[in-house]
Amino acid sequence: MLLSRRRRNVLLPLVAAVMLAMLAACGKSAAPESGGGAVSPGSASSAPVKVRIQLCWVPQAEFAGFYVAKAKGYYEAEGLEVEIVPGGPDIVPEQQVANGSAQFGVNLVGSLLSHIEQGVPLIQIGQVFQDTSMVLLSKKSSGIDSPEKFAGKRIGNWMGGNEYEVLALFAKYGLDPMKDLEFVKQSFTMDQFLSGEIDVATAMIYNEYHVVLDSGYKPEDLYIFNLDELGVGMLHDNLFVNRDWLKDNGETAVKFVRASLKGWKDAVMNQEEAVDIVMDFVEASSTTREHQTTMMQEVAKLVRPEGLADDRILFTNEDRFRLTADIALQFGVINEPADISAAYTNEYAEKALEGM
Repeated sequence: MLLSRRRRNVLLPLVAAVMLAMLAACGKSAAPESGGGAVSPGSASSAPVKVRIQLCWVPQAEFAGFYVAKAKGYYEAEGLEVEIVPGGPDIVPEQQVANGSAQFGVNLVGSLLSHIEQGVPLIQIGQVFQDTSMVLLSKKSSGIDSPEKFAGKRIGNWMGGNEYEVLALFAKYGLDPMKDLEFVKQSFTMDQFLSGEIDVATAMIYNEYHVVLDSGYKPEDLYIFNLDELGVGMLHDNLFVNRDWLKDNGETAVKFVRASLKGWKDAVMNQEEAVDIVMDFVEASSTTREHQTTMMQEVAKLVRPEGLADDRILFTNEDRFRLTADIALQFGVINEPADISAAYTNEYAEKALEGM
């Protein structure tokens, strides 16, 4: 069975009655020692600085750039000893970074904004995916060819932070998830969709969509609801840190971003090598090389979409970040306008480029 990747986060009271049951606990071991130091960019200190990056799901090509950076010694060359910590259904990356169990985290921008509003001292220092990666799927045989036809149907989502964009779509089309349809928890496979248990499924374009295709469906057999085109697309995988940690560890942050930039550039440019590296980290029984190759192809398009220069990888686009924040506010992910200038910075990516 192919593993799918989903995140779980603290939920807001948007549709509290639906969501409270979905709250997930998190827990992780104590953080390793870390420090900043005044080491010049690109040089290695005598003793490596130990840091952790907390992923939002299990090892797979979604995170290829970080694995490539580790495997090819880019972190080591910066004087860093990096542990890449897999995520899972009960792991909340924002909480892991906030409590010091990890120094870096990867998750959704909407989730980051909701945690910041709750007073968690986090800040984004990199944007991994430049476009949304989430779509909704229905079978053409169902006749559900528009969001208006979601009424009276069973709509699936993994919840735990992944529901924000789908709830925004419901709100845009005047659908109450408590009255007008059944908004149900979707499992980590596409079995419910394939069996007809749910009418519309959530999918990541680089993962579950291809699971459906691999099961025998063709693109022409499906209606694909692109959330960007529908006006509710929000940015996904980002890179964030604890503000308090960052105050004393700015140079470490620069070094980590620099090495990660190199890793992601390599992963995009040499996808076959990246898949080789990823396969060394995944459980052999959990996926296939073919699936990871397909995932890497789609992830590369998100990390470096057409027209984006190599030196803009991991940079945050202000207009796109602001749009995500506006959607988050409009549809109740956050309750007050986000302070964009305090929510993200490109400072560390800029400094990272100086040392490349």
